[in-house]
Amino acid sequence: MSSNTPATASSSSKSKATGNSPAPEKRKPLFQKELQHMMYGFGDEQNPLPETVALVEDIVVEYVTDLTHKAQEIGTKRGRLLVDDFLYLIRKDLPKLNRCRELLAMQEELKQARKAFDVDEEKITSLD
Repeated sequence: MSSNTPATASSSSKSKATGNSPAPEKRKPLFQKELQHMMYGFGDEQNPLPETVALVEDIVVEYVTDLTHKAQEIGTKRGRLLVDDFLYLIRKDLPKLNRCRELLAMQEELKQARKAFDVDEEKITSLD
């Protein structure tokens, strides 16, 4: 498994040469509260150990970063990054792909509902 934090090319090559792992970067926690709730929902204790939450967060951040870099490589050929680049990368993980499609469809429904609401609100204000 690779390091939990992204490393620059020079520190990565140094650590390979010396056999030491690079010192972990300190970064601001991004998803700790959300991950605690998710872990509880999946059967962990209501207040899991902070070290466990930090480890899960490191894994999540590393996964999202790697996926984004891969999608960016695909999108570079076209000159821009699209949602379809991410869908292409997860195409073999059907549960994940179906959930993403479901969330994208829901996002489109919400966008249409907001648009309809804004139009209705404009009509009401113009009548006054």
